[in-house]
Parts: sequence; C-alpha cells; structure tokens
Amino acid sequence: MEKFSAETLALRALAYIASREEALERMLAVSGLELAEVKARAAEPDFLAGVLDYLLGEEPLLLRFCEDEGIDPGWPARARLALPHGRAEEHP
Repeated sequence: MEKFSAETLALRALAYIASREEALERMLAVSGLELAEVKARAAEPDFLAGVLDYLLGEEPLLLRFCEDEGIDPGWPARARLALPHGRAEEHP
C-alpha cells in the first residue's frame, strides 16, 4: 500500500474512533494524549501510525471499523506497514 493511501486509511480510522465517545476516551487513556494534541497531530505520519497501532490492538473496534467502512480487515495492517516504523528493515 502506498503511503498516501495508508495515511488516508489512518485518518478514516481516527475519524471513526473520534465519532465513538467510548473508543476515543479509551484511545486517549491508553496513549496519554489530550484531545487538543490529537487534533494538532492528526496529519503527522508518526501519529497516524500510532492510530493504526491502537486500532490493530483493539480487535472488536477494528472489526467494526472495517465492517462499517466496507473494507477488508487486513487493510489496516497493510496500511501500518506503509507508515513510519512499519517495516522490520526500518528498525536498527
């Protein structure tokens, strides 16, 4: 998956999470971020990678997202590979 497509999918995931109060509160609690920081960093590739990391770690949310968005459940994992630190060869 290309970086632009991966970022777009991550933004869709962030919008999905943000539209569900319980999911957003949990993401904020797990990440330690404040809502203002989420808004300020929403376009950063590193942040979007973190959004996908969170989504991939919350399987029920991941499956609901994929079903509601009409996408294959494997797409978020493929998108994650296209973002910073997503490929093993990028790690020292």
